[in-house]
Amino acid sequence: MNDQNQPDGSAAHEYEHGALGDAEYAEFMQLAAEEGFDIEDVEGAIEEAGHGPLPVLAVVGRPNVGKSTLVNRIIGRREAVVEDKPGVTRDRVTYEAEWAGRRFKVVDTGGWEQDVLGIDASVAAQAEYAIEAADAVVFVVDAKVGATDTDEAVVRLLRKAGKPVVLAANKVDGLSGESDAAYLWSLGLGEPHPVSALHGRGTGDMLDAVLEALPEAPAQTFGGPGVGGPRRIALIGRPNVGKSSLLNKVAGEERVVVNELAGTTRDPVDEMIELGGKTWKFVDTAGIRKRVHLQQGADYYASLRTAAAVEKAEVAVILIDGSENISVQDQRIVTMAVEAGRAVVVAFNKWDTLDEERRYYLEREIETELGQIAWAPRVNVSARTGRHMEKLVPAIETALDGWETRVPTGRLNAFLGELAAAHPHPVRGGKQPRILFGTQAGTKPPRFVLFASGFIEAGYRRFIERRLREEFGFEGTPIHLSVRVREKRGAKKK
Repeated sequence: MNDQNQPDGSAAHEYEHGALGDAEYAEFMQLAAEEGFDIEDVEGAIEEAGHGPLPVLAVVGRPNVGKSTLVNRIIGRREAVVEDKPGVTRDRVTYEAEWAGRRFKVVDTGGWEQDVLGIDASVAAQAEYAIEAADAVVFVVDAKVGATDTDEAVVRLLRKAGKPVVLAANKVDGLSGESDAAYLWSLGLGEPHPVSALHGRGTGDMLDAVLEALPEAPAQTFGGPGVGGPRRIALIGRPNVGKSSLLNKVAGEERVVVNELAGTTRDPVDEMIELGGKTWKFVDTAGIRKRVHLQQGADYYASLRTAAAVEKAEVAVILIDGSENISVQDQRIVTMAVEAGRAVVVAFNKWDTLDEERRYYLEREIETELGQIAWAPRVNVSARTGRHMEKLVPAIETALDGWETRVPTGRLNAFLGELAAAHPHPVRGGKQPRILFGTQAGTKPPRFVLFASGFIEAGYRRFIERRLREEFGFEGTPIHLSVRVREKRGAKKK
């Protein structure tokens, strides 16, 4: 539970029941019991789908100490690319993990170019971006090698950041290696946890320490009704699409007015901007502090910066250069924002420079390359001239409205009943699974849990999502849809 609740306990109810109030929750649970579902399974499904933003854990350290191997161990599957050489890059840097019933996100900083500015500068840069997004940090050190000058540099960064740190002494494969780990007390970060990321030794104890370091929920609170504070916007996109120019244009001046938080130069700098009669907080992503000398590792650093910005934001405004073909990197950034569950607005820059032929082909590209976010509001802008900037705020507000929309359970089940009657699930193997009932367990983004009599195919799930959007809107927001299947009667665990 979140200990930082409101005095009246309303936050506790929201967390426990997802977005359902007490009366609606009791009515829903009675319906679940009548349909033969196990009450504990239903409660677990609602709690899982109804969670708020997850706390973020960053895994940092110098090259080849086993960060990606440890990330794979934490998330319980082999997703992060692992090779026995430093500098292995990959597209994705954030993953969801669970330990002892608690869920959190992991930011993997295992793949960067170490030879651009020298190893110290590269390690410092990747650690800087990751720590920005993190609520706690796992600092991985090779116990066999011991603390190096590069490790000491990262320690200085961590101390300045003030985030909780768990020290992982990796490559301790047996009792003989634990004495090597003990030497790492000298780093001044507290107890070194001897682990073997490769074999799993000691990782359970380390993760217990991680759970103690992680807050129950992120330290930030989103702005909005009842909370106060400006809404957070991440202006993201691949390098050189005009993010800095757009931010300067919406700020109304060539130099960006910043609200620099107290602390070191590593601290995030958020841009407080008046736009459309409101104050918005543009989280730092627009290249204001970009490291122009990082060339070979530019794509990887861009991914880290984007991940850090998206984690702190409510809305991701994805800027795409309309004069160029939509790239794989554009699509990766879109996927990152959608998987993070943020509201999305797509802005096509340099629109004033496009001729009719380019606009025609761009429309075709949007249909084929960005079909996964056909629901996102779109604005065609020019950062150079300020064209259509006035359309940006309405698009952001539309996306936020969709992100926060909730459908009452009664209305949702009436809709699901009509949908199933008019368009039943295809018969497979002589059986026809049915959606029995469902509820919206959370918002920001909308999260639905559907309960069914049998397995629901992916195509039918996409059909349900499409019809949900047609019926209830949800413009500008991803929708998370999970399905729980009723066990056969008599097959429940004893």
